[in-house]
Amino acid sequence: MFSDPTVLAIDVQNVSKCYHVYARPVDRLKQFILPRLHRWLPFIGRTRYFKEFWSLQPLTFGLARGEVLGVVGANGAGKSTLLQLISGVLQPTTGGIKVNGRVAALLELGAGFNPEFTGRENVYLNATLLGLSEQEIHARFDEIVAFSGIAEFIDQPVKTYSSGMYVRLAFSIATSVDPDILIIDEALSVGDGAFARQSFDRIMALKAKGATILFCSHNVYQVEAMCQRVMWLDRGNVRALGQAAAVCQEYNQFLEGPRATEDLSFSAAPDLSAGVARLTKVHVSAEDTDLSELILQSQKSTLVVDVSFASSSELACPSVALIITDSSGRNLSSCCNHYDGLQIARDAQGGAHVRVRFPRIPLLRGSYVVHAFLLCERAIHIYDSARCAEFEVVQPGLDIGVVALPRQWEQG
Repeated sequence: MFSDPTVLAIDVQNVSKCYHVYARPVDRLKQFILPRLHRWLPFIGRTRYFKEFWSLQPLTFGLARGEVLGVVGANGAGKSTLLQLISGVLQPTTGGIKVNGRVAALLELGAGFNPEFTGRENVYLNATLLGLSEQEIHARFDEIVAFSGIAEFIDQPVKTYSSGMYVRLAFSIATSVDPDILIIDEALSVGDGAFARQSFDRIMALKAKGATILFCSHNVYQVEAMCQRVMWLDRGNVRALGQAAAVCQEYNQFLEGPRATEDLSFSAAPDLSAGVARLTKVHVSAEDTDLSELILQSQKSTLVVDVSFASSSELACPSVALIITDSSGRNLSSCCNHYDGLQIARDAQGGAHVRVRFPRIPLLRGSYVVHAFLLCERAIHIYDSARCAEFEVVQPGLDIGVVALPRQWEQG
């Protein structure tokens, strides 16, 4: 049934999960008692008092050692169910799962914590459950607490912790045991900006060491940046499973539609006390035009985007990225200084300004939007983002489509 365990870290074969849904509490009692009376009283117990809800339809896939698999999908798609099945929290209705290696899972917020225990006691409890000996926990305890950043509260009951403190401690424990397999649900979204950055650095370090990672997130950009393959779940079914770029593009297209109107200008006074970075100003303009509205001539006008940011000095210099979408939110083009080979130089206060020019913009007639992103130095973790400005492209001819591709006409 299962594949070669020397090749696969996770082998999922025909796995599904079905729940029984009862309309009333008394129906649950009837379902428990009456079928058991059927052997003595054949005329009762034939009725089912529940409806079946298939949270996950049968699916089969394998995850190679050292591979990073992203899981995307809307709320209720079955993502958390799949991760809980693989981590052993749930048992499948059909099929089987083979896991080869030490597993550390960060699922529901604070799952596995005893709220009456202190943080210190929960460190020992959870690390023991993850397979560490008492001596190993002693050796790693200070590192776990330091990474979590809650040293002054480590001897307080975790029931007094905030949601951010919960996730800090849980993530620190889960990633300190050098897991062969790391399973991460959306819980990281609870942490603040500085801790989110620390977390992704830790994940990338585990990835570099060859750990197998299942990463579930609503942030499609991070999923594409971190993962080799992506699984898209939709109402318990696998909608797509393949290379990260292709599946993320398909998923983004599925999510397209009318979006809420946002401010067209962006400016904020950054608070850098948490060790993060912020956009401070984004200005979008067009060269060779005096018009107050952004109206560009296709293949003639130059679009200019000026981006300023501030960042804490202890951070590596952030990256700047731009995305141009159509009016419905469909991604048309993007750029990032990290991939284009530009090294940004900051001033002594951690600030910088960059300008991006799109000469002879090749977009055809239509309405478009510029979005700005401030990312970490590896262009993975997002510090800040803004929907900056709308602009219009006009053209004299009747060409149709999105872009005017360079071409040469010849007569044979």
